[in-house]
Amino acid sequence: MYELIRVSDRCYYIDSPAKVGVLELGEGQVCLIDSGNDKDGGKRALKVLNAQGWQLKTVYNTHSHADHIGGNGYLQRQTGCEIFAPGLECAFANAPILEPISLFGANPPGELRHKFLLAQESRVRPLEEAILPEGFTPIPLPGHSFAMVGYRTGEDVVFLADALASRETLNKYAIAFVYDVGQYLATLEGVKTMEARCFIPAHAPVTEDIRPLAQYNIEKVQEVAERILALCSQPTAFEGILQGLFACYGLTMNFQQYALVGSTLRSYLTWLKETGRLAAGFENNLLLWERC
Repeated sequence: MYELIRVSDRCYYIDSPAKVGVLELGEGQVCLIDSGNDKDGGKRALKVLNAQGWQLKTVYNTHSHADHIGGNGYLQRQTGCEIFAPGLECAFANAPILEPISLFGANPPGELRHKFLLAQESRVRPLEEAILPEGFTPIPLPGHSFAMVGYRTGEDVVFLADALASRETLNKYAIAFVYDVGQYLATLEGVKTMEARCFIPAHAPVTEDIRPLAQYNIEKVQEVAERILALCSQPTAFEGILQGLFACYGLTMNFQQYALVGSTLRSYLTWLKETGRLAAGFENNLLLWERC
């Protein structure tokens, strides 16, 4: 863990819980793609850079989830590096409390105020293509998060952030976190058509052919949707659907799973309603969902 792995002349990644990309900029300077999952991850990433004699100039965040911006604050305090993030991700990265707030839908309890969901604060600026290194191109990958991007380097290495989950994760947990299911499926279909020297997903093995994993993710999304529709054969409230999903997949409920899977379930319910497969209505002051 935290081994520096070279994938092209100037491009590397640090093998860590959420892979950190490294790009040589010349004159001993480097930029990072994401910063590690927490302060300790940022500290270990900086140790790797120091061992190579590199100076950190910039961090480009793919999105604002704590496991991708968790090292921002430490790295910025230690090196003075600039940090950039796209669109709404920038606002969330500047105010990390927004992540647990958005998951819980209100002031989050203490059980959701930990490093896995609440990163340390840092100063993050909006991402603009003009500030990117030559040949470094952002790739819109919405769906998992609000405005997530990946990056293609000038050496044709593609960093895919959380655009897809590993087979192992999907087989164990079944339900990957999704903000917008329609956009997520469109992103996966787009990923299936990509070609590159190699692909580096944040939480899946590096590969030269991303198509099989993208298709597996698509199939899992469709499977989860069918499970939800089956649970809504009769008018059912959100909590009943959530309980049914946990039973179907053998998951164990706690505050974090309630927030993450619950938020994802609401995204599925919105998508299934907007695509005409679920109807929603109020009865006895309950919002009930029923398969059309």
